[in-house]
Amino acid sequence: MPTIDLTPAPPVVTSALDAAPRRIGLTLSELGVVAELAGGAPLPFEVAAPAESGGLESRLGQSRTTTADQAYRAVVDGLPNPVAALYRRGLVSDGVLDANIAGAVGLLATPRLALDIDIAFGDVQAKAWYRQADGAVASLATVDGIVFELAWFGTEAWPAELARVAAISEELTLDDSAVPAYVDLPFELADAGAEAIRTNRNDLLPVLAGRHSGDVRGADGRALPDDEVTRVITALSTEARGRLRAMVADVPVERVPAAVGVVSWTLLADGWHALRPHRARSGLRVEVSRAEPSALAVVLAPLLAEVQA
Repeated sequence: MPTIDLTPAPPVVTSALDAAPRRIGLTLSELGVVAELAGGAPLPFEVAAPAESGGLESRLGQSRTTTADQAYRAVVDGLPNPVAALYRRGLVSDGVLDANIAGAVGLLATPRLALDIDIAFGDVQAKAWYRQADGAVASLATVDGIVFELAWFGTEAWPAELARVAAISEELTLDDSAVPAYVDLPFELADAGAEAIRTNRNDLLPVLAGRHSGDVRGADGRALPDDEVTRVITALSTEARGRLRAMVADVPVERVPAAVGVVSWTLLADGWHALRPHRARSGLRVEVSRAEPSALAVVLAPLLAEVQA
């Protein structure tokens, strides 16, 4: 079975500069020009068509979605001329794109493995696309859809890059959580508990906990008492302040993604908690365990290997 080693290891390099990932900021319009100069390489995302105002909006006023879309496009249209900016920055010379950038964009278009990460917490929503092949990784990331970071590096630097994208904003204050560092519970209980809180039926939570009495377990394998279970399923919904979703796909030669795997984390009061669905004799369950940003590579490594296999 092929494996992808995401454990930190000292790369063989001639200097610290050679080992460091290379990064460059590009606006959306510059990125479009770069892709064209790289042979018309496709980007890992598409820009949606402008939102159209309906008849009701034309009479009563525009919706929040239409207004936000128009504001976004006004910013994009107001960006400096991308061709002139690329020449001024030395990224294009005599109509030829910098070879390193061309290689990174080419890798984005022709990978062996694809990893897409979507993170949201507070008012921030970030997206990152990673493409890997032949020991190299190229990534593209953005938080506003206007300015993008293009980076390229060796696979050995991937763990640190994943920890970087999963790092929790310093603007968020962490606190204690009612969810323990590890808990394993029936998926039906987690799902029903979240629905009860969403519909303001907190009175149903003790009933749900009683229905699954003795079936929620902690790190030591002991069954949690019903009152603690009630606090846990309450906290899973009320403490949630963000989420991380990573999707891995195998990209064969014909460029049609085959196998797909997904990793999901939720941001609770004390930080990230990984959600791992699994099947037991009693049915579908979900394991919720405390996770540091640096653990994202460890969680993804077996999934990458499984998808590639």
